[in-house]
Amino acid sequence: MNNRDIAIPDAIIVMGVSGSGKSSVARRLAERAGYDFIEGDGLHPAANVDKMSRGIPLEDDDRWPWLALIGTEIASHRQEGVVITCSALKKAYRDRLREAAGGPLAFIFLEGSEALLSARMGHRAGHFMPLSLLKSQLATLERPDGEPGVVVVDIDHPLEAICDAALSGLAGAFD
Repeated sequence: MNNRDIAIPDAIIVMGVSGSGKSSVARRLAERAGYDFIEGDGLHPAANVDKMSRGIPLEDDDRWPWLALIGTEIASHRQEGVVITCSALKKAYRDRLREAAGGPLAFIFLEGSEALLSARMGHRAGHFMPLSLLKSQLATLERPDGEPGVVVVDIDHPLEAICDAALSGLAGAFD
């Protein structure tokens, strides 16, 4: 399945807490759709990365400049099609991204149990986000239930099945 098989939006954010598989899913969706892929974590200012590396949760004031950069990237890449990762934990963050996107914006919310998320985070190497911040992220998360253009996908499946569910949901969400 690729972007010629089904109609999907030209700007997609893969969202969820740390350990949900945002990068893997977004990278694979971008490949399958023929879209650009952007790792949202790569847009964090150094001060944010330092703070999280030390196990300190980000505050809203830490996130606003980061979200502005993500919005700019979405707007500048939407003509080619873009899939970008962003935790987008609060509705206010998602609304800010919708405003900045320059057109329709889809969200794929990757959800899973705390046990599964913890296991995934415990097995990854080289990421600045420590397992200790998972509980903080889960507490901050405002589920996007009922928001327009959101597809919810359970992460307790193989990568290709997650991507299939996301693409099918996107096609249905924007008919």
